[in-house]
Amino acid sequence: MVGKTTWAALSVVALLIGCAGQQGTASSNGAGNGTATTASAAPSTPGAKMVKSRDGRYEGEVIGTPAPGSRFAKLQIGMTMEEVSTLIGAPDNMIRHETGKRWIPFYFGNDAQRLQVIYRNEGCLTYTGGNVFGGGGSELIRITVAPKGGCLDT
Repeated sequence: MVGKTTWAALSVVALLIGCAGQQGTASSNGAGNGTATTASAAPSTPGAKMVKSRDGRYEGEVIGTPAPGSRFAKLQIGMTMEEVSTLIGAPDNMIRHETGKRWIPFYFGNDAQRLQVIYRNEGCLTYTGGNVFGGGGSELIRITVAPKGGCLDT
């Protein structure tokens, strides 16, 4: 009887510690609200600029400088894929891939996948691709200006 009680108590303590750790992590980096976050990280590419999303919830990257009057000059980090397509038109191609967050147990953020879309003679846009359950996603997190191509990071 004592053995079962001890195991039950240890299980409850382990569960509470695990939950407390998850809540502390989620609240400290903003991931608890299901958004992609970079938590003031350094840019992934030399010369890239970190830019706040239009609602200020997270930071995204802008690699290169869009030419004045170009389609990419109209974009802002944090726009949805639908807003971008309405504003500048449909992309020429797209590629979807999983990120390392795909394999985190009980990860509910929206960037377990990434979607990169290619606009010929402009560059690439990277969106969050959603969570492992098919929800969320399609927030613009990176604008890569590369009119001559070569902007994919897959």
